[in-house]
Order: sequence, then structure tokens, then C-alpha cells
Amino acid sequence: MLRGLYTAGAGMIAQQRRQEMLTNNMANAETPGYKADQASMRTFPNMLLEARGGNGPHGQIGALSTGVYMQERTPNFRQGDVQETGNSLDVALLEGALPEGAALMFETVSEDGARYTRSGSFTVDAEGFLTTPSGHYILDTDGNEIEASSEQITVTPEGHVLDADENEIAQLSIVVIPEAAQLVKEGEGLFAYEGEEAAVTAVGNEEAPYTLEQGFIERSNVDSRQTMTEMMNTMRTFEANQKMLQAYDQSLERAVNDIGRVQ
Repeated sequence: MLRGLYTAGAGMIAQQRRQEMLTNNMANAETPGYKADQASMRTFPNMLLEARGGNGPHGQIGALSTGVYMQERTPNFRQGDVQETGNSLDVALLEGALPEGAALMFETVSEDGARYTRSGSFTVDAEGFLTTPSGHYILDTDGNEIEASSEQITVTPEGHVLDADENEIAQLSIVVIPEAAQLVKEGEGLFAYEGEEAAVTAVGNEEAPYTLEQGFIERSNVDSRQTMTEMMNTMRTFEANQKMLQAYDQSLERAVNDIGRVQ
């Protein structure tokens, strides 16, 4: 009976964590370049029950599940819809056919080193450098910060950044992440890459075709209707485990109070 309590409790914890993940997805349904998280649910190893004193297959009762847990949450790198904004600092990154498991990202930098983002909603800071909305510098192919000076820039489909006089300022760094599953979210639209295979440039790389659309942004790839459906299913599953936990609790209470009572 106590094992049943643990199994139901594990189910509640797993569904609570999944609900938190789905809620975060819904909260970022309008965040440019956001990639929805998806959960991997796994069961703990089953236990084989045998009758006491039983020998051979006739003594076996069967397998007993020991609960479920959320093993991991990974971003879904499916291309999001593209929306026109008319803003010269909005740049949508559109992927071509990539190797399986790969993804394209803009390259930026943080205090902890190279970071990557799919949010092409750029800004120009007070010093004239091209940054993300959270203030992280966008890098060129040489790993340098891009000094745009003003918002009057042109970004070509290949990623060349031109000033108001059509002079080239820099080439945006677009990189191929060969193991997208090894990208870890760090907040503010940034990802850290923890894969063993190194990231490489997509500029001039025939195996990583892309095009940039200035005046457009890539929207979040969260499917709001599907996410709401999953949230309702998750809540129902949580409540089912909760009722089971309450039933075990009531049975234990009865066992403690009634069984063995002297009449």
C-alpha cells in the first residue's frame, strides 16, 4: 500500500512539472524566436512480484510499476511562423534543408562566452552597437561586435549589414548547431551549446542554406490551442493521481484505526 502512495505521488510530481513547462510555453507564445519546450516522460523500472515460496513461472504474480517521472525537457526547433513588422532592426532567419538534428542560430555573447539565439528582434544600444533586446551583442563572422551607429541599416538575404550609404558594415554570424538537442535555455532568448561536435558557420556553407528577411520576425513556435489541450489533460491526470493518493490515505487510516481493534 505504501508503494502505491509513492507511485501516485511520483505521478503528481511529474504532471506538476509538465504543467509548469506548458505554462511557460503559453507565457512565451508571443515572444519572437521562442522555441517551445517538450517533455520526455519515463517510467521507473518495473518490479517483478513473486508469491512467497513460489518456484518457477507458477510462482510469479506479475510486474509492478514503480511510478513515472519527467526525464527531461528539450526545445522544439521547428521553424516558427514569420510576421512582417516593417522594422529595419527585425530580421527573420529562415532555414533551408539542414542535416538531421541541426539548427541555425544567430551568434551572440555573454559573460560566460558564446551564446546563440533565434530572436531576430534586434536593437541599437546607446553606443551604436547591434544587440539583442536584453543587451547582448550580436557578432559578425570574425567574432566582433557590430557597430551599426544608427537604425538606418539594410540587411541582405545573405546577412551583409549595410549602412545608410550602402557601405558594408559587417556580415552577420549565422552558425550551424549540429546537435540542437544539446542547446540549453538560459533565459532572455539565449542558448548555451553543450554538444561535443563543434558549431560551424553557415555563411557560405552549402550544407546549411538559409535566407534572412529584414522587416520580419520569426514568431514563437508555440501552438496555443494544442498547448491548452495538453494543459487540461495534464491537470486531469494530476487529479486522477491525487484521488488515488487520497484513496490510499483513507485505506491506511482505516487500517490504523479499525484493524485489530478489540471489540
